[in-house]
Amino acid sequence: MGTRPNEVRVDRSPWAPSPAVSGGSAKLLWLLLILLSFSSRCLAHRSSDGFVKLAVEGTSGRGQWDLGLTDLDLAVGLDENNDGVITWGELQARERVVKAFAITHFEVEADGKPYELRVEEVAVSHLSDSTYAALKIAVDFSTPPGRLRVCYRAFVDLDPLHQGFVTLEHRGQSATAVLSPKSDCHEFDLSSMGPWQQAWSFFKNGVWHIWTGYDHVLFLLALLLPSVVERRAEGKWEGVDRFRPALLHVVKVVTAFTIAHSITLGIGVLGWARLPSRWVETTIAASVVLAALNNLRPIFRERGWCVAFGFGLVHGFGFASVLEDMELERESVATALVTFNAGVEAGQMAIVCLFLPVAFLIRKTWGYQRLTLNGGSTIIALLAIVWTIERAFEVKILGNN
Repeated sequence: MGTRPNEVRVDRSPWAPSPAVSGGSAKLLWLLLILLSFSSRCLAHRSSDGFVKLAVEGTSGRGQWDLGLTDLDLAVGLDENNDGVITWGELQARERVVKAFAITHFEVEADGKPYELRVEEVAVSHLSDSTYAALKIAVDFSTPPGRLRVCYRAFVDLDPLHQGFVTLEHRGQSATAVLSPKSDCHEFDLSSMGPWQQAWSFFKNGVWHIWTGYDHVLFLLALLLPSVVERRAEGKWEGVDRFRPALLHVVKVVTAFTIAHSITLGIGVLGWARLPSRWVETTIAASVVLAALNNLRPIFRERGWCVAFGFGLVHGFGFASVLEDMELERESVATALVTFNAGVEAGQMAIVCLFLPVAFLIRKTWGYQRLTLNGGSTIIALLAIVWTIERAFEVKILGNN
């Protein structure tokens, strides 16, 4: 529910990212690490999100659109005196501009006919990671819609990875779509909304979340990098002779990580326990540092699965924040929890299936042992150290493009 506080603090940190065949494969893995490390939104566990909840009954649509105050401040300017604090008076003074921004960045079509969105009220809401402007939205249709097409285009010029989670409710059923600058429109078929459509939408959300959660991906990669090599007595890495030991290492790591984050994902979504977002995000960044440094100066040696399990518990709370912020109806929680987690696992397995065969192929080359394993781990560690400092102390070290 929206509230009207006396003041709301605006966080200005980046929170608001050999043989010819062997050489080519090494470049492929190295390119993957570089792209992840220097992505413009790689500075955060997840890029900024917006949440739209629209209930359609008959010819009426009513709901709420939550937009991050930090994002809105960058887009339309809310902090008039630039003191890092947005007061209720400042938000009210820009209410007309905020409404105009919303109307021009969210489009609704019913059965091919466009309808104008109305913003009836502007308040604030507090979600897991920040404070949001809570816009009470409405749309009136001439006839009960059969197919509803929505287009979400907020902050496309500020954050290329900004996502809009749009949840549509109709006759006791709900469906969710994740919209982004690359896929900004989605059509809901109100006549066929049901459990399967809902399950599929949450499954896709889980896949997308793991692929855009750069710190989750880098944590997993840091644990997987040593899977195809073994450290000799003199401290040098050498490629394993058989595929089975490498596969066994990966199975242990992935299984431990899956079990751990599944436990805390369920705990968080069901509301049994919740941790402060800042603490969770800082610990996730620190887990990436530790996993990467362990490849350079082994602490856990053959117990990478222990690191995966221990920090996987914290990563699970990070996953849970997405579903928590969607404020699901009670009857939808079980479906969302199971299918979203299945999507996370599918996205995770896609990364593993891409990484392992290529890594095993080039495991005995200098390019893998020095460049990819040592160099890649160093880059991951340095980047994650920056994340940790930024999240712990809310300072800005690296800027966003």
